[in-house]
Amino acid sequence: MSVRSSAHQAFGTDGSDFSHRQKVAAQYQLSVINKSRLKWCIFFHYLLFFVMLAKLSADILDFLDIFILEIEELQIPQALRWEWIWCSSLPFSYLGLKAIKENGIKRIKQYMMSVILLCFCPILYALIYYSKDVWNYLSTDEAKNIQLWQGLPYGLLWYGFILLASQVHSFSLYFSWNLLSAWKAKGMRHLN
Repeated sequence: MSVRSSAHQAFGTDGSDFSHRQKVAAQYQLSVINKSRLKWCIFFHYLLFFVMLAKLSADILDFLDIFILEIEELQIPQALRWEWIWCSSLPFSYLGLKAIKENGIKRIKQYMMSVILLCFCPILYALIYYSKDVWNYLSTDEAKNIQLWQGLPYGLLWYGFILLASQVHSFSLYFSWNLLSAWKAKGMRHLN
């Protein structure tokens, strides 16, 4: 076997001397990938929060005793408690971002618990709460006994939100679990 040398190779080698070099451990590779993906999930959580905030704007303005005719004309239905509980999950995304920054096991566990309690529980409640309206609309295709908003079935609109939110929160939990597993692996130093 002849030895070829090029500008990128050391003289006297054919490039097969790479096997002794260090490689990045798998848990570090997983950590980098899942950190990026979790940041995207948190970003989409923020986007969903702004959609919910737009829906809650009428109630917020009523509470502040501010009257804006254009918003009042939309006749947005009263907010339910599950909507406020879901909105309260946004500040806990800080725990996820802080855990990403510090490789904090304790913070990522807290973030995961907040996603389960403040995100999944309210949307599960909403799924059950609007199921009768959605079933009636889909089975009879009539808008007789269901709540409508701007001519659209209100429960079906919420089901669209629930679908998006459940995907974002499921992926958030999945990537958080992957990070937790990677950080618990041997060699990780920051065990906050």
